[in-house]
Amino acid sequence: MTVKQISENGTEAIEKMIDPSVVDAGYDLVRVQYVDDRRKTLQIMIERRDRRSITVDDCATVSRIVSTLLDVEDPVPDRYNLEVSSPGIDRPLVKVEDYKRYTGFEAAVETKQIFKGRKKFRGRISGVEGMKIQMECDGESTALPFDDIRRASLVITDELIEAARREASAAAQTEH
Repeated sequence: MTVKQISENGTEAIEKMIDPSVVDAGYDLVRVQYVDDRRKTLQIMIERRDRRSITVDDCATVSRIVSTLLDVEDPVPDRYNLEVSSPGIDRPLVKVEDYKRYTGFEAAVETKQIFKGRKKFRGRISGVEGMKIQMECDGESTALPFDDIRRASLVITDELIEAARREASAAAQTEH
């Protein structure tokens, strides 16, 4: 697989290769993305399965795991940088499950095709029906086909910040 093929074909093969080991270590893959600019970078976003906050040590642990797997399989023949990080509070929405998990929160969504006269939507996720993401945008209900979403992320709001605090607090309580 060449660097160009990684850009064109996505990173599904790399994700499939590393996901079992990352999960075994106690993390979920949020997104695997290859950025082919001046500084070629393989970006891996993770979150803890126990939903506690990601630390620098967590990133280092996953980096070691992924580096070992990539060294053995060698799916990226050219030089690149490996970057492991938390998705952050304004995390990308990549899987249908992400939309289910964050129903009720505000998101910014860009579609691949023009839908209802536009490609960019911002509004509250109101649910998921099959493979359609339900959103309330500008007072109107919109059902976006999941397969037509180019990119999406949560929008930082006071409500999201408070929910993140509650989730982190609950995760810390379960540890004691």
